[in-house]
Amino acid sequence: MGGIDPGDLKWRIVAPALDRLGLGGPAAVNLLTGTALVESRAARLVQGGGGPALGLWQMEPATHDALWRMMGGDPAHADLETRVRRMTCSDIPRVRQMIGNLRYGCAMARVKYRFDPEALPDEKNPDALCAYWKRVYNTALGAGAVDAVHVAAFATAIAA
Repeated sequence: MGGIDPGDLKWRIVAPALDRLGLGGPAAVNLLTGTALVESRAARLVQGGGGPALGLWQMEPATHDALWRMMGGDPAHADLETRVRRMTCSDIPRVRQMIGNLRYGCAMARVKYRFDPEALPDEKNPDALCAYWKRVYNTALGAGAVDAVHVAAFATAIAA
């Protein structure tokens, strides 16, 4: 099963979305491109098997809503909240926009990483990017692993 070409994903969706957020750069672009590749193979818009995760970045609605509460609850995040809000449309609930609004789905995934206090890993290290994804995004409870398959997806993101 195919998906979005990794180069198109990286340069036509991820990089511009992160640039508009003010949270771009090579490490972030590779991390978010790799995240879409490991979470959905850049192909699934809803989680297989009836799970709740939505969009290429497979974010669960509860996580989405928690991130909005975190942004809205702190004046230090007002600019970020405004930038993310500008990526939404008014006729679809925000959580549902993660399915088809790729800029917004990417932005929300980046917000998830933004709330982690550690610096992003080296942009050219697929092992480190994968480990960071697992710790911050997929978490200890997630089905993902730091293994050859997942590391290879981050290598693909770097090469794209």
